[in-house]
Amino acid sequence: MTKNILIRGAGFGGLELSSSLSAEVADEVQVTLIDKNDSFKFGFSKFDLMFGRASMSDVSLYYSDLVKPGVEFRQETVTSIDAAAKKVTTDAGTYEPDILVVALGADYDFDSTPGFVEGGHEFYSFDGAFALKDVLNDFKSGSVVIGILGQPYKCPPAPCEAAMLLHEWMTERGIRSESEISLISQWAIPAPPSPDGSKAILSRFEELGITYTPNTVITSIDPSKKIAITADGDEIPYDLFLGIPHHRVPDVVEASGMAEGGWIPVDEKNLSTKFPDVYAVGDVTSAPAPKAGVFAESEARAVAEHLIAEIKGSGSPVPFQGAGICYVEFGDNMVGKVNANFLPGQPPTAPFDDASVEIGAEKSGFAAERKQRWFAAP
Repeated sequence: MTKNILIRGAGFGGLELSSSLSAEVADEVQVTLIDKNDSFKFGFSKFDLMFGRASMSDVSLYYSDLVKPGVEFRQETVTSIDAAAKKVTTDAGTYEPDILVVALGADYDFDSTPGFVEGGHEFYSFDGAFALKDVLNDFKSGSVVIGILGQPYKCPPAPCEAAMLLHEWMTERGIRSESEISLISQWAIPAPPSPDGSKAILSRFEELGITYTPNTVITSIDPSKKIAITADGDEIPYDLFLGIPHHRVPDVVEASGMAEGGWIPVDEKNLSTKFPDVYAVGDVTSAPAPKAGVFAESEARAVAEHLIAEIKGSGSPVPFQGAGICYVEFGDNMVGKVNANFLPGQPPTAPFDDASVEIGAEKSGFAAERKQRWFAAP
């Protein structure tokens, strides 16, 4: 019998899972892939928007171009989830699949830091990154503070990348000597699982004149005084504040009761939830891995392995391996690479490959390969 599988969320996790199922068991499944958006965008494209290197359409891969046997995409917004009954309601109807996969990602809680909405800007949403382009174009001199407001957050190196790319952008416009760039972090080093990567980033910061302030929690922003206030009561003045907002599960997940301790708990091997035939992948989960697309992809492969073996009635599915590559932009077309492994039950490891132009080309190939695998017809 054909298995009806509903995947809610078409990011790294949803696209990888639907593509894997199509490639292996297309004749035995009917996959419905739902997302409220009309297109997928790689997270690192936000910098292209932020610095005016691309338009929104330039960085969009439209779901209408997705051609996969056994997979149907529908642009709808989920309004409720009943995990116990495997029932999902959207603004267009109701679904009761045999298997439900929640891959909704993390949302942003801008209001959790008082004053941030009024006194700061963010580049973690695509709309925010695009809007920041005009803000940067109006900036001529002064202090730019990049503040990490809460954790966990998506793509841990991104704030460091923003600082280094901002230096490059300011230098190109001849305003770097009139400006200061600082990163305020809750961590002692930029990337705790990767000491070598952190050392390389801090060395680059020193070279570029970027200040890194560790072990500091920003609790509020005072827009009238243009200061960020820390948990210790210190005041950090700024002319332009760029904040990485608190992350949280989407409201529809919170209302469903699936989340515990802020995120959906999952089995570390196959990403199953406590609800039969209900899985969760990506940033919405408490899986033991950073909130980043490559780990959502790795989790989706583990779910695919499990489901394919179940559907075929044979095979030994490979459990979630916790592995992922994280590219880090150092500016001047130089890109470093963290080879992270968060294998459940073991201490994380994250060796670092020094930044180079060659790794930058590899990063472009990473995106091209996934575009081909997820969207192109077989």
